[in-house]
Amino acid sequence: MDASTSRGCSSERADGGGRRGTPGAVNLLKSRWARGFLVYLAAAGPGLIAANAGNDAGGVATYASAGAQFGYRPLFFMVIVTIGYVCVQEMVARLAAHTGKGLGALIREQFSLRLSAFAIVAFAIANIGLVVTEFAGIGAAFELFGVSRYLSVPLAAVAIWALVLLGSYRYAERVFLLLSLVFITYPIAMILGHPNWHAVVANTFVPHFLRSSAFILVGVALIGTTITPYIQLYTAGAVVDRGIGPDEYKYERVDAVSGAIISDLVSMFIIIATASVLGGTGALTSAAQAAKALEPLAGRWAEDLFGLGLLGASALAAAVVPLSTSYALAETVGVERSVSKTFREAPLFLGLFTVQIIVGAGVVLIPGNLFTLIISTQVLEGVITPITLVFLLVLANRRSLLGAAANGKLARSVGLVTVVLVGLFASFLVFQTVLGWLGVTL
Repeated sequence: MDASTSRGCSSERADGGGRRGTPGAVNLLKSRWARGFLVYLAAAGPGLIAANAGNDAGGVATYASAGAQFGYRPLFFMVIVTIGYVCVQEMVARLAAHTGKGLGALIREQFSLRLSAFAIVAFAIANIGLVVTEFAGIGAAFELFGVSRYLSVPLAAVAIWALVLLGSYRYAERVFLLLSLVFITYPIAMILGHPNWHAVVANTFVPHFLRSSAFILVGVALIGTTITPYIQLYTAGAVVDRGIGPDEYKYERVDAVSGAIISDLVSMFIIIATASVLGGTGALTSAAQAAKALEPLAGRWAEDLFGLGLLGASALAAAVVPLSTSYALAETVGVERSVSKTFREAPLFLGLFTVQIIVGAGVVLIPGNLFTLIISTQVLEGVITPITLVFLLVLANRRSLLGAAANGKLARSVGLVTVVLVGLFASFLVFQTVLGWLGVTL
């Protein structure tokens, strides 16, 4: 609310508050809340979609497994991650809105050819693995409903491909926002699990970390599935694709920040739901096992509820992840990139999207444990994430690029701490992996 709005509100109370009484003030407040909510709905898009896509198949699997392994302990860690996540998403949206360019284009213009190539290759490797993960999530979700992955995955691939290739950005965005509604299943799951609310509050606001490599490994996976490169790539590309500029940035800022907070609340709901029933039983190995966390009151509907959330999340991310790669690579090369363009107008952008859909769906049709594949991919994301964050922080700090919109002291500090912490967790994972190759365990 700006200063003029505040003054207007105070003046109205002084002039008419005594005559109209409380109901008038309440109606005025309600109307402002209604207008504010409508403005948010109009602005909601890139930030909310990208953040919700982060709660994809890998996210659901990782959060559920974290709750099953360590109970409520990961909740405080998620609070810390959320602070960094909000900072990162705001920086991405600000960069795109004030420059009119996605991250791929900015990295190409602001860094050397070698660094640009390194960044894009890292993005591509991580994202190809994630596309497989998303279709694995679709397959796992349909298997909960008794439908074979060999039927569900090809049909889902065709539907997602058609949505992007045959529609416009605005149409695709509406479908993505609609898919985001499935996340209402997780707060319901949390309530059905009858959690120990005292323990939930205590673990949310007070750290209860464990000195174990397993806990740190879960921490890396939580970072990898929350502050993940494809979310930043998609956010920037979608902000540009939607035509959001400096004048509209104040609305997009709300979209980016609220999207990050909402998505991490959903993440915490999943952890609480699984922790309340499966806490301390060990890592999960299947989607059906995670669904048991909903069983106490939901009964036979437990798997259906979990499966619906997993399906919607996976379908959303199965479109967003390959789009983020297409945005980044097309921007780096400097060719047309937009969902609203035809294949003839943007052949590289839409061709890359098509190839990723084919590869992702094809790999999932190979026999194997989909849930294990999903969680393993998140660890890879946790290792590559610091690379993205370093580029992002350097770009957002440059006044030569953003002028007065560059990071202030607080944003620089929070961004630096986020990069350092994520880097330390990722370094520990690499160190542990190398020791494992040598036969040494921590």
